[in-house]
Amino acid sequence: MTDKHALIQPDRGQPATALHLVDKATLPDFLKSLNPGQRAALMAQKFEGGGYEHAIIPDGDGWFAVAGVANVNDLSSWCMAKLADVLPGGTYRRAGAEPGKALHGWVTGQYRFDRYRKDAKDTEPRILLTKDVARIEPVLAEAAAVLVVRDLVNTPAEDMGPLQLESEVRALAKRHHAEVHVVAGDSLEHDYPMVHAVGRAAARSHAPRMIEMEWGDPKHPRVAIVGKGVCFDSGGLDIKPSSGMALMKKDMGGAAHAIALAVLIMALGLKIRLHLLVPAVENAISGNAFRPGDILRSRQGLSVEITNTDAEGRLVLGDALARASELKPELIIDFATLTGAARVALGPDLPALFARRSETAQGLITAGLERDDPCWQLPLHEGYREYLKSDVADLLNAPASGFAGASTAALFLDRFVGEGLDWAHFDTFAWRPAAKPGRPKGGDALGLRAAWGLLKARYG
Repeated sequence: MTDKHALIQPDRGQPATALHLVDKATLPDFLKSLNPGQRAALMAQKFEGGGYEHAIIPDGDGWFAVAGVANVNDLSSWCMAKLADVLPGGTYRRAGAEPGKALHGWVTGQYRFDRYRKDAKDTEPRILLTKDVARIEPVLAEAAAVLVVRDLVNTPAEDMGPLQLESEVRALAKRHHAEVHVVAGDSLEHDYPMVHAVGRAAARSHAPRMIEMEWGDPKHPRVAIVGKGVCFDSGGLDIKPSSGMALMKKDMGGAAHAIALAVLIMALGLKIRLHLLVPAVENAISGNAFRPGDILRSRQGLSVEITNTDAEGRLVLGDALARASELKPELIIDFATLTGAARVALGPDLPALFARRSETAQGLITAGLERDDPCWQLPLHEGYREYLKSDVADLLNAPASGFAGASTAALFLDRFVGEGLDWAHFDTFAWRPAAKPGRPKGGDALGLRAAWGLLKARYG
């Protein structure tokens, strides 16, 4: 992949190929500005000014590009992303205006995951110039965080197990002088019993652990970021069918989001006391796997009846949220690829958002819309708590009714968050089933930029 830090540079008048953006309304006037040969070239390429259309136009000894967008005065993050993918390597500038929000897609549109490809080739980067120099650092930081999610999620489970997630956090901590604490083995069984139970059937090389990192001035507001780190999910003894297991390398997508958000916070020096928590496990099958009917103790002290071993993510998150709550943070945000019900309700593009406080939910929704990273709030409906009642334990992990699956999972998590704490939960897919400009098929960040926007608005 190209060096993302070189893809946007200050415009100091250096030589660059012009990029003309037009929409249906401005296309007629643009055509009048062309000479007959250029208009002919445009027509030969069947350019009509539609979104993501582009054409190459000769201009003396050189050339320029023209691209269609929905509204030239209101660019999205993705308006120039396809250009960054299809144009030849070189340096470019938008003619007559600044790229604005489209800078983000220019960077993410050049992403390639080629770690395992023998025929991978280095491509010459497409560099975009901007006079809006103040945008460059935050845009590059947001794009870099998105690419962290993509790389972590795209990496298969054999190379991205609990140990590798720990290594990622340790490398991040080393770069930013943060503190890391990892609990594993007998201590994990005692301190985080649900994390241990879910992960104990895995091979020794994929042994479970709780990964914690703290960074920032202790005097600053404490914010906890929690990510579900199920590095592979077989379903446990309630084994998934092969079709349901095919993408389960992405079941640590919540951890990838949490780590990437930590990358953003630390790179841009947000004035918070960051507490990152990643319960990292593989939900495997062996003679010591936890079973349907088992009753697990949790860190918080609640007992949980296991009705489905494939509802394991909420178990490891429960212990992590309990730990986060003990330090009384101002805000807790968790990310998890938690329920198929959220995908049935909202599809792959929209993370389901749950929040205790309406102002937090609205802040996340607003920040997501501003960054073209939308999320959709679903209810923490009190009436559905009865679905979590167990005859033999404090609660069960997977209601049999099948109703309101995303909400009941969120209500399960809510039981482990400290009373009165501000908490938001993203049930995200972390995956693009089909490519879009700036967003290739595969692992992707969904909800990350929304969360960052809220944190920046509160603590920036």
